[in-house]
Amino acid sequence: MDFHSSPRRFPAYLLLCLCLMISIGRGYGSQKLYIVYLGEKKHDDPSLVTASHHDMLTTILGSKEDALASITYSYKHGFSGFAAMLTDDQAQDLAELPEVISVTPNQHHDLMTTRSWDFLGMNLDHQPPSKLLQRSKYGEDVIIGIFDTGIWPESRSFSDEGYGPVPSRWKGVCQLGQGWNSTNCNRKIIGARYYPAGLDKADKANNYMSARDINGHGTHTASTAAGAVVEGVSLHGLAAGVARGGAPRARLAVYKVAFEGPKKVQLASAALLAALDDAIHDGVDILSLSVQYNDNSFGSLHAVQKGITVVYGAGNSGPRPQVISNTAPWVITVATSKIDRSFPTAITLGNNQTIVGQSLYYMITNESKSGFQPLVQGGSCSIEALNGTEINGKIVLCIKETFGPTADILPDAITNVKSGGAFGLIFAIYTIDKLLSTEDCVGMACVIVDIDIGFQVATYIGSQGSPIAKIAPASTITGNRVPAPRVAFFSSRGPSAKYPTVLKPDIAAPGVNILAATGDGYVFDSGASMSTPHVAGVVALLKAVHPDWSHAALKSAIVTTASTKDEHGMPMLAEALPRKVADPFDYGGGNINPNAAADPGLVYDIDPRDYSKFFACTIQKYAICNISISPAYHLNLPSIAIPELRGPIKVQRAVTNVGEVDAVYRADIQSPPGVRIKVDPPTLVFNATTKVHAFKVSMTPLWKVQGDYTFGSLTWRNEHHSVRIPLAVRITIQDFYADVA
Repeated sequence: MDFHSSPRRFPAYLLLCLCLMISIGRGYGSQKLYIVYLGEKKHDDPSLVTASHHDMLTTILGSKEDALASITYSYKHGFSGFAAMLTDDQAQDLAELPEVISVTPNQHHDLMTTRSWDFLGMNLDHQPPSKLLQRSKYGEDVIIGIFDTGIWPESRSFSDEGYGPVPSRWKGVCQLGQGWNSTNCNRKIIGARYYPAGLDKADKANNYMSARDINGHGTHTASTAAGAVVEGVSLHGLAAGVARGGAPRARLAVYKVAFEGPKKVQLASAALLAALDDAIHDGVDILSLSVQYNDNSFGSLHAVQKGITVVYGAGNSGPRPQVISNTAPWVITVATSKIDRSFPTAITLGNNQTIVGQSLYYMITNESKSGFQPLVQGGSCSIEALNGTEINGKIVLCIKETFGPTADILPDAITNVKSGGAFGLIFAIYTIDKLLSTEDCVGMACVIVDIDIGFQVATYIGSQGSPIAKIAPASTITGNRVPAPRVAFFSSRGPSAKYPTVLKPDIAAPGVNILAATGDGYVFDSGASMSTPHVAGVVALLKAVHPDWSHAALKSAIVTTASTKDEHGMPMLAEALPRKVADPFDYGGGNINPNAAADPGLVYDIDPRDYSKFFACTIQKYAICNISISPAYHLNLPSIAIPELRGPIKVQRAVTNVGEVDAVYRADIQSPPGVRIKVDPPTLVFNATTKVHAFKVSMTPLWKVQGDYTFGSLTWRNEHHSVRIPLAVRITIQDFYADVA
């Protein structure tokens, strides 16, 4: 029989058998976790949304039982979708269904304070305290969702003493589990969930199957954002002071999405989306995600459309350009900066010359070892370099003259020198943020010095028959003797490879040597994971003061009031090879200035639905939010990025007055070199009836060249406010070019 040409109807029971055979046949092969995204949910009742997921899977897998066994997460609150164990063929079958927008494999992602808040002007012990702290009532009742490795609820940073009832709008849960009972939630930690699906038995055995934090990372970030005030905190006497979060009266909702793995922390995109879906349902105000998440984040877009501010870290892959993560225009992407604190450590040579490095050295084991010790050269301090050198009881000088992943020898040098019984280590390295690596030197004095000082020590060793040195314990200094802020060496840099017309990062915030809670104690940590909760804490204060502001308005306030100068009024620097003056691809608008952000004057607001006008967030079938529909530089962001300027263009923007009702602002233009900028109109007049003004920014290339990015700014000024946005423009004349950054 010719099946295609016959007008006769095929018997129903044979058709069913054939479908089952095809389904079973395509069901062979190894399964893996896939994420199926369906866009906006079709039902308000979450149970109906989940039922529709089961029905869809049943059509592919052949039975309801198989569908129930396959599904791991049903996304049913903020958007519609699910995560399920599927073969590649089954995933392809799902992708071909008309109601399915995308099917993507589950991926694993990486995780990305006493002084920092005072450095940002959020002084707690001054009388009176910071105006923003007072006006916001310390972030009272704002709910911050922490996506991380969980939390250690017994830490003093999470005391709920003096807190009122949990806000009535809260709909979340306190999920019980291993080492976690109902008393571990309180009026500070108001919610706790965990997402272990996909972990194997060995990984489950190495983790608490609850929101309890075995790693310490999540506890650190939570206490940085919203930790209660804890006095007398230090690390062995270093960095002594008051530990607290940026919004010490904010509430915390904990979403444990990351777990200890055999080599590093595991974070699955399926779990992250499930947590985003729950957080939308639960009623959080802010999401702080110290994770590197490069997927098309439709989950965060849905959160923003529900009025939630989403804060991500830029990553730790700097100083190379174009390595920045989390670059969607609807999130706040945070670069990492340094604060005005250092830990100078004096090294005295046998000729009484005293040089200074930095360390976390605090321990002198006994009096006999507090004086001079023999000093020897160790070269790079590799096993080969130390071969034949007696280092037991001596101080070893190691010099690293190169930079790069293969040349990052500090951890190995520490291990090699310690195993040889050395008393101490002087490690000479190009100035980068490696101080925390010396925490592994417990019981041994480890000091980091720059290359110049390293060669001074080497010269002294070469001039002496029996060179000696002594190392004093580290001390702590703060204030304007330490140049700050600076962009950290490791902070990931723009431009965005995925969205070059969206300037990223948005803002920089402290994230180097931050002292915060871990377990029952307090430790230093560095990275984008530390800068992210700083911004989340600031957003909590701003939301408390301006509860009616949109996510875009809050983001604008932070970006347009940021500082581009250090404490001496000099241009902010970025640690790099070599160190340089920072630009918008290093820090976005600049270093965060919380008090100024509370009163920005003007904001660049965005209706969340507008994102879909510039990015294919609902209609593109296989690439969510990945293909620009209209030039994204027209999106009303507090920045402008033009990756290819070949002729005159006009960019649209609009500002909303949130300051004095009657106000006049004038444009102050700092044109990027090689570009003529004109703003029309150049003056904006606001009053009781005119609260929003649109304007156009005309850009004309002055050169015909295959150029590099150049930078400028547009600032709206009056006697009370300066509302500044960064500009990044690259002039091009050809479609293909080699040097892009």
